[in-house]
Amino acid sequence: MHKTSAWPLSLMYIGLLVYASLYPFVDWRYQGITPWAFLANPMPRYWSGFDVAINILGYGPLGFLLALSAMRSGRPGFAVLLSTALAVVLSLLMESLQSYLPARVPSWIDLALNGLGAWLGAIAARFLETLGAIDQWSQFRRRWFVADARGGLVLLALWPMALLFPAAVPFGLGQVFERIESGLAEWLADTPFLDWLPVRELELQPQVPSAVLLCVMLGLLIPCLLGYGIIRSPLRRGQFALAVFLLGIGATALSAGLSYGPEHLWAWLNAPARAGLLAALLLVLALLWVPERASAALLLLSLGIYLSLLNQAPTSPYFAQTLSAWEQGRFIRFHGIAQWLGWLWPYAALLYVLSRVWHPDRKN
Repeated sequence: MHKTSAWPLSLMYIGLLVYASLYPFVDWRYQGITPWAFLANPMPRYWSGFDVAINILGYGPLGFLLALSAMRSGRPGFAVLLSTALAVVLSLLMESLQSYLPARVPSWIDLALNGLGAWLGAIAARFLETLGAIDQWSQFRRRWFVADARGGLVLLALWPMALLFPAAVPFGLGQVFERIESGLAEWLADTPFLDWLPVRELELQPQVPSAVLLCVMLGLLIPCLLGYGIIRSPLRRGQFALAVFLLGIGATALSAGLSYGPEHLWAWLNAPARAGLLAALLLVLALLWVPERASAALLLLSLGIYLSLLNQAPTSPYFAQTLSAWEQGRFIRFHGIAQWLGWLWPYAALLYVLSRVWHPDRKN
């Protein structure tokens, strides 16, 4: 019997909600009020539909995932209550901690909307379970994937969300070197340890079109190879690859629309990106019959080249301006969730495929 992917996804989502709720994690101080004083505040005068929607939608997936995890006990009604209660406790804790952050404003309205979102998510899970959709998914999973596919499925489910954070290169996840370097320099400023940091002889150079082509190609090839490692049938691999292309292109277009406006939805689809898409399509079709262990080896090679190319290039000034809009504007609640996924997804995939290579006796 396979293990459910809902529980690890729940834990990841909780971590991302904590980050989004407490960002920017600076200027912590006691402001002379009890952490739960916001519960007695009057109704706020000004609030927007965006705030209502994001508070409901933000906790909806958590309620859904927690309910799916709890339904393994065979008590769906209890699962709905338990998942909603856990989400409300988490929201209460986050709102209380925000009272120590001058940049954040705790609100009982947010708490109520978070609880409503979690309840709606849990109800959705219960409804799907009543319709038999959960059992159908289990049967579908047994037909399509190897038995020990949980880690791969979790990574594949997170990949489109990782693409929502603006990237300097289309499908360019994991570009962290420049930010780590500047963050360490700022953290070690005015200390003798600053001299320990390696000094680059040459500044990072912008990517040439051929490098952009390779990054786009590898950015789509990597999730396909990840799926090939847990899908045996070539026909199903082809269907899966088509879904990866549609989701990847759709998520990248949505990210561009959110970052630069709807009129720039397809601005990223320049000549190198189009060539990269075509090259990726030809490669994923050519690799439909590749054995699972060979797909793992190709995935490791692709990840190494991909991360090396991305982290040898700087981010552009326009990209930095876009990040500023996400970090300080209305996307602040998306910031933590999408940012960490965009940064860490390739490295998590690297660890996952290494774990499969290191355990060849694992039953599939």
